[in-house]
Amino acid sequence: MTTPDVTTGGAAGAGGTARPARAAAGFTPPLRLDLVGERPYGAPQLAVPVRLNTNENPYPPPPQVAAAMADEIRRIAAGLNRYPDREAAVLRADLAEYLAATEHVSLDVARIWAANGSNEIFHQLLLAFGGPGRRALSFAPTYSMYPQYCRDTFTRYATEPRGADFSVDTEAACAAVRRHRPTVTFLAAPNNPTGTAVPLDTVAHLASAAAESGGLLVVDEAYAEFRRPGTTSALTLLDDFPNLVVTRTMSKAFAAAGVRLGYLAAHPAVVDALRIVRLPYHLSTVTQAVARVALAHAAELLAQVAEIRAERDAAVAWLRESGFTAAESDANFVLFGIFADAHRVWQELVDAGVLIRETGPDGWLRVSIGTPEEMRAFRTALAAAPAAGRRVRRTDGAPHQEGGVT
Repeated sequence: MTTPDVTTGGAAGAGGTARPARAAAGFTPPLRLDLVGERPYGAPQLAVPVRLNTNENPYPPPPQVAAAMADEIRRIAAGLNRYPDREAAVLRADLAEYLAATEHVSLDVARIWAANGSNEIFHQLLLAFGGPGRRALSFAPTYSMYPQYCRDTFTRYATEPRGADFSVDTEAACAAVRRHRPTVTFLAAPNNPTGTAVPLDTVAHLASAAAESGGLLVVDEAYAEFRRPGTTSALTLLDDFPNLVVTRTMSKAFAAAGVRLGYLAAHPAVVDALRIVRLPYHLSTVTQAVARVALAHAAELLAQVAEIRAERDAAVAWLRESGFTAAESDANFVLFGIFADAHRVWQELVDAGVLIRETGPDGWLRVSIGTPEEMRAFRTALAAAPAAGRRVRRTDGAPHQEGGVT
């Protein structure tokens, strides 16, 4: 009788000596057919001096906030042999207080939910409200992960085009909701990758249209803290529309991308549904603790938001003065172009030590807003890039749009 070798997958031979494992060349695991040929999501991470491609906050937490986080981790470390609070009740209460202070909305804990980044929030929403035979709708170009969440949850995904200025036409969007009858409609506001804000009136009309067929309107406000004055959050409509869900993240404005904390505000029935599909103890003790410290120091962490806004507006002005097309932005990035060969422009910037993002419609590129020094490096590199001088004119005012149903 031979004994399996659990280390190599081989079997013990005479004298108990394990035979070397055969090479696994040619092995094909039983991957789902719809995943064959798919690639993992991820922006390129290259070793260049200036990285402006993933919409991160360029400013690290201040030393006193980092020290407070370290102290809290040290305090809770002795209890890490125990599972975390699976309801994250105290953290959710802190999030409700933050929204009350910044957006002037009164929400109790039953209307707040938290997870590992807004990515997990979206995944949970589709696990609960999507699935086979159901459809999600969004307005393209928009966040490239929405179709992947749908793919993973066997939810059919449909898109309708935005306007030439990347805005959402209220009448056309409501007509699309009534036509597709999605159980989930995603509306990124401000939108990624274009940075476009959405008027509150449009949100209200879309929520009403979604309610006609029993669907949810999910407003993705990942970049809400970077909005220009006068742009009101969809959070203010929650009491009027029980089918409205507003998602947020601490990754951007809070300089906490490494914490992985996303959250939503919605009707308690929506939160209860997500509690059904969440993984057990999905939010670690450390994540909850560090996020609570960040919320306690919100004023310090958000202090750089105004500077990032100013740099964004300056970037838009410079791009336009330099002959480029730059989309209006209420986020911490700018979409610009329109290039005959956007990939070549991207590569010339990388060669100059500046990494931005190839995303969005054909011919466009996106730059995340960095520090003043990083933005100077971006401007210098773009001005010197030979391919950046070869741009195309918008003959009909409309950029390329993706669309259709998958």
